[in-house]
Amino acid sequence: MIEVPSGHKSGFIAVVGRPNVGKSTLINRVVGQKVAAVSPKPQTTRNRVAGVKTTGSYQMIFLDTPGIHHAETLFNREMVKLALKTLTEVDLILWVIDASDPLSDEDQLVRGHLQDIKVPVVLALNKVDLVKPKQHLLPVIDACHRLIPAAEVVPISATEGVNLNLLEEILLRYLPEGPPLFPAEQTTDQPRHLVVAEIIREKVFELVHQEVPYAVAVQVDEMEERPETGLVDIQATIYVEKDSQKGIIIGEGGRMLKRIGQQARQEIEEVLGTHVYLGLWVKVHRAWRKNEEALRRFGYLLKSG
Repeated sequence: MIEVPSGHKSGFIAVVGRPNVGKSTLINRVVGQKVAAVSPKPQTTRNRVAGVKTTGSYQMIFLDTPGIHHAETLFNREMVKLALKTLTEVDLILWVIDASDPLSDEDQLVRGHLQDIKVPVVLALNKVDLVKPKQHLLPVIDACHRLIPAAEVVPISATEGVNLNLLEEILLRYLPEGPPLFPAEQTTDQPRHLVVAEIIREKVFELVHQEVPYAVAVQVDEMEERPETGLVDIQATIYVEKDSQKGIIIGEGGRMLKRIGQQARQEIEEVLGTHVYLGLWVKVHRAWRKNEEALRRFGYLLKSG
């Protein structure tokens, strides 16, 4: 049995905000390893992903959530529902706002969901490295203080690492005492096949433009280690909604699919710590984002209750 030092703290922190404010980048930076897909495109995060930061005196479990926004489609409504459900299941809420584009209508939407929540809120004003001159930050910080007066406001840059130690110190104040909830070496709650699927989907977001990435779902069909070589054999399918999107993902002469596969394989090998064979297939599942059965199959539909 592992002895837990006196005063050890552990708890769940929901990381929330509108799309594309840097929630996933922040979690990856604090955890010290990629656990969530990152892209400059909004609404990259689709599932609630836990990133676990463990030290000798505390364990922080960050729940990366889909961006809260005005959702019109079934798919987007399910993502927002997942984010809002998380607010009631945590010890602390970390609300991330983009300092370079603050206080939008969707920030006000987030505020509306948070103001009656009984859970403590810390507000991280991210991307301060993009605000120049720096004195322009002062009115933004003041405005953030007025959003939720009880919330502490911390100016940070997730990409540059600015004030992240200070942010952790403040978050730690709000966590309850308790033992670690995950093994010290574990950095995410996601099974390996979901981590692999997210890496592949992230590469589609990086390499394919316009609206095509939003129509993409990735499913790992097989993931098996070859004992004689230690090589992990992965077969995965990229699903799109239209034949034209399939053509874009494959590319002329298969070149786009090859680029996606090469970049995904390199990152998967880094995460798994072993050599990987990655086979990718592209299939059409028409209008899957409007289909409850498909959303459930791909893991995007919340269970009732």
